[in-house]
Amino acid sequence: MLGIDDPKIWSAYVLCILSAIFCVIYGVVNWNKGDEVVRLEDKKWVEDEKKSEKGL
Repeated sequence: MLGIDDPKIWSAYVLCILSAIFCVIYGVVNWNKGDEVVRLEDKKWVEDEKKSEKGL
């Protein structure tokens, strides 16, 4: 097929294509899952950081 007779080469091509398809599907499924709820501790930490930067 297409001048490639070695099955190991074909398996490498097939696995590369399958992994690319898997990566695209995984990215689409998990597109916005990184959104986390902001906790009160996080807000306080940011306010403390801003205060300490103003002091510099």
